[in-house]
Amino acid sequence: MGKFEVNEQREQKNIFQLMALPYAPEALEPVINKETIAFHHGKHLAGYVNNLNGLASPPNPSPKDEGSFGELEALVEIVLHSEGAILNNAGQILNHNLYFGQFTAPKSDNRPVGRLAEAIDRQFGSFEAFKEEFQKKGATLFGSGWVWLSADKDGKLVITQEPNAANPIQKGLKPLLTFDVWEHAYYLDYQNRRPDHLAALWQIIDWDVIESRLDG
Repeated sequence: MGKFEVNEQREQKNIFQLMALPYAPEALEPVINKETIAFHHGKHLAGYVNNLNGLASPPNPSPKDEGSFGELEALVEIVLHSEGAILNNAGQILNHNLYFGQFTAPKSDNRPVGRLAEAIDRQFGSFEAFKEEFQKKGATLFGSGWVWLSADKDGKLVITQEPNAANPIQKGLKPLLTFDVWEHAYYLDYQNRRPDHLAALWQIIDWDVIESRLDG
């Protein structure tokens, strides 16, 4: 795949677009309120998109990539092969796109089923044990970053803490589920109560989306 380079002219080429939310801004309430969505998606994520458009020149795909070099592939390429400001902004776009794309309206007793549920039980012993470990990893990540559930090349599920804009693809993993533990993700709703934020997010996970990432 072609690589991205710094756009020395800093021209706004709009290579990347702010993702459209697959739900209304108020659809995740009371877990995440519409004001948080407005700031987190409409300001923070939009800022990363604008920054990257000002930094990155268009890709130069190899012949085999012609016609198939989409935005997701471009973001993955940058995260795997870039550094500095380009990497940071691309990583945040990729992370946030996966984050915002995994939610649905709150459901009581929301849990995975089928193959994903079996994989979680096999790896962690139970869904409850998985949630406990995942929340602990999110609560104890120092500073800003993300906690992820990913699959390795053999399909084994792993939980990782990724600082700042890092993504599990940099470790050869397939990202499935993520909780954002940057303060801007939860401060309007939970102030400094990060564990409460993490515990509430299970109500809005769209497990069909997570399983589709496992199968993809």
